[in-house]
Amino acid sequence: MKANKYKLKPTLDQMEKLAQNFGCARFIYNFALSKKSELWKSDGTNISRFELQTLLAKMKKEEATEWLKQAHSQVLQSSLMHLDNSFKNFFKKRSKYPKYKNKHGKQSIQYPQGVKIEGNKIYLPKLGWVKAVIHREAEGKIKTVTVSKDCTGMYFASVLVDDGLKKPKAIKNIKSHVGLDAGIKDFVTISDGKKIKNKKFLDKKLKNLKRKQRKLSKTAKGSVRRSKARNLLAQVHKKVKNARDDFHHKVSLKLAVENQAVSIEDLSISKMVKTKYLARYLSDIGWNSFVEKLKYKLEDRGCTLIKIGKFFPSTKTCSKCNFVQEGITLSKRSWDCDNCGKKHDRDLNASINIDNQGVIKLKAEGFTVSARGGLRKTA
Repeated sequence: MKANKYKLKPTLDQMEKLAQNFGCARFIYNFALSKKSELWKSDGTNISRFELQTLLAKMKKEEATEWLKQAHSQVLQSSLMHLDNSFKNFFKKRSKYPKYKNKHGKQSIQYPQGVKIEGNKIYLPKLGWVKAVIHREAEGKIKTVTVSKDCTGMYFASVLVDDGLKKPKAIKNIKSHVGLDAGIKDFVTISDGKKIKNKKFLDKKLKNLKRKQRKLSKTAKGSVRRSKARNLLAQVHKKVKNARDDFHHKVSLKLAVENQAVSIEDLSISKMVKTKYLARYLSDIGWNSFVEKLKYKLEDRGCTLIKIGKFFPSTKTCSKCNFVQEGITLSKRSWDCDNCGKKHDRDLNASINIDNQGVIKLKAEGFTVSARGGLRKTA
């Protein structure tokens, strides 16, 4: 499965129809969420997705809610399916309790079938052919298409395709491997001695963001000026996000191409961002998003991503003699081992330890690993 995201250029009539679909899907999602919550609180019972679909069919026939017919039927059913999946993830402790959708946030609908792509156009049921920027051909069978409208008012279509190709088998003879240590000053320190600087995308736009946020706070709720101010603020946030994503893709691709195995720490970013002084910097790094990109790029090439336990003392352990040095604070960027006297760069030492732990895990899983993983400088 692969997904391609295309920019859409709908006409005014198509924008109106998309707004109707967004509104209907949002209404059904919120209605179903309210129904599930009320029943659970009142008598501890649950209403299934299929019961909600039966209820939806009845609502379309009622005079008060017959406007739901304006939306494509499968769009509404997909909305119920997403709510059902949200509850499954909540009960499996993979996500928080589902929230009600707001018309001012990002809008999205999903088409499970009936979508076609020809030239620079995408066919959407009940909308017809919509102009699109097809920068990459969607090779394979189209499975689902998610149409979204972001906070800046731009439309996109995320096309999920099944290319019919088998996933490459994992390379068992690992000849090149590295460990990565995440940081704030340096985005990552690689065990081969290289350091990739943190670009600090949010810091570069912080003054502009503060200025636009102040302008937004001075506008009246529901006014045209507030809508324009919100759009301008959203555009700055989008530029920051796009720059960060581009940086993540370039770094992850380089690592995936050059190495057959990459080891990282399994960091709990959601807990780390609760730290008062580091929250903004940690959020700006976007470590979890980077790891997701790195993972699928490695898997597409038959390579492996290894996650090391968060409680492993990678910073305090001497990479030469394995002695655990106590009393290393965050401000201490280099330290001398009391056991062997080796002088360590804090981040490089941690990345080497992460790489060594990754090699141990790989060997335990039956991989053959090169002792040095290519050329590597010592800390």
